[in-house]
This record gives sequence, structure tokens and C-alpha cells, in this order.
Amino acid sequence: MTNKAPNERFQNGAQAYAAYLETPEGRLRADLAFANLQDFIRMPRAGESWCALDVGSGTGVTAVRLARLGMQVTLLDSSPAMLDRAKRTAQDAGVADQVVLQHGDALQLTNLFPARSFDVILCHNLLEYLDDPIPVLCGAARALRDSSAILSVLVRNRAGEVFKAAIQTGDLAVAENNLTAEWGQESLYGGRVRLFASQSLQALLKAASLAVLAERGVRVLADYLPSRISRSGEYERILELERKLGSRPEYASVARYIQCLARFA
Repeated sequence: MTNKAPNERFQNGAQAYAAYLETPEGRLRADLAFANLQDFIRMPRAGESWCALDVGSGTGVTAVRLARLGMQVTLLDSSPAMLDRAKRTAQDAGVADQVVLQHGDALQLTNLFPARSFDVILCHNLLEYLDDPIPVLCGAARALRDSSAILSVLVRNRAGEVFKAAIQTGDLAVAENNLTAEWGQESLYGGRVRLFASQSLQALLKAASLAVLAERGVRVLADYLPSRISRSGEYERILELERKLGSRPEYASVARYIQCLARFA
């Protein structure tokens, strides 16, 4: 598989990513991550101005949800193609006046925004494409407004890759390799993707002066349901079950993704 540079992947893969978000798998990942986030943020009160930053914002789907909660949302992405789609997404949703698009590299986060600027920061499915996630986490920690502001990080879980290889494809050799692999291969863009364990992610957050409030598993079993179960027809039941499983450590530990909610320590 070709190991493309991250920017090239995201620039050329905007259409593929938008299509993925329309699939039950893509919807479930987004819906679960946002529901978990909402458990830890309060709704802005009337007349209260909250600011959110979506780092590696992609097509703007999550930004629209934040805007509908009454927040002013800044979208940061290195791909002009992704930002173009995000602009259309915001316009179609009628929240364009609450959304600011900014082209830039997440690794330059510290230089792009003043300290203590945001009440909510999202860093979903970005760290797995970086050789060194620490600069992004440190930049996010610096940009959190105060000790009540929330950072949401979503990454690929190594244990989930073990189960995926064993159950979905029956490749026991890959499953065994993924037990200790730091990098795996992903299918949407092509190329390598960093695999995280709970301990390694929490260590990175601590190194960036962030304190973990909660950890959730995202997509614990939905990827392994038998074909007779309609992912679309049973979507709400699957979502409800996933919410329950993702908050229980014994199940969350093998989810496809790990989500950590953190605050500035």
C-alpha cells in the first residue's frame, strides 16, 4: 500500500471521507464521539459566548453540531479541499455565520491562536497521522480557556485493530502483529496510521499537562455484527448499545477507537 504524505491523503481524499461519514460506520463514529463530548459540556446559556476549535476538522460535520449548540466554531485543517466541503456543510446547515475556516497545520497550533481562546477543542482522528502528537496536544492545552474547558481526543485503538484483523478478515498473522504494533495500515486514504493503547494515550495527555476526566470506547462491536443485522435499519438500537458498552472499561478496552475527555491540569 502506498504510504502517502498526510496532506496529500487529505487533499485527495475529501470526497472519499465525506462518503465514509454517510455510512453507518462513519455516522456511528461521529455520533458516539459527539454524544460522549456532550456528557461533559454544559450548554451555553442565553447571551453567553462560547468558542470551539475543531483541529483537523474535515468536512465540518461536527462543527455544525457545535454551532447548533450556540458556539462560535473555528475549523482548522491543512486541506483546502476539506475546508471547501466544510464551508458548504456550514452553509447548507444555516450556521455559516458561526463558523470560521482557517487553513493551517495542526503542528503550528501554538502559533495560530492566542492562549486561553477556546472552551471546547476537538482533536478527532488526527493524532494517528502524526509522527509526534505532543506539539498538537501542547498547543491544544495552551488554547483551552480555563480549567473548565474541555479537550476531546479520538484515536485508533490498537486492541480494536487486533479484533478487526481476526474477526473481519480472519488474518491471524496480522492480528498477532497488531498486539504490539505502533503503526497499522488504513483503508480510506492509504498509508500508515498510528495505533494507540489507553496507557500510551493517557501518558501523552499527561505530558501535555492535561488531566483525563473520562475515557470512552467508540464502536465496540458494531463492526462485527452478522450481516443479517441491518446497520441502517437497526441504527438507533446499535447506537444505544454502543453508548452503554463504551462507558464500561471491560468493553471499551477493545473498541475500534479510544476517546479521552480532558482538561488543563
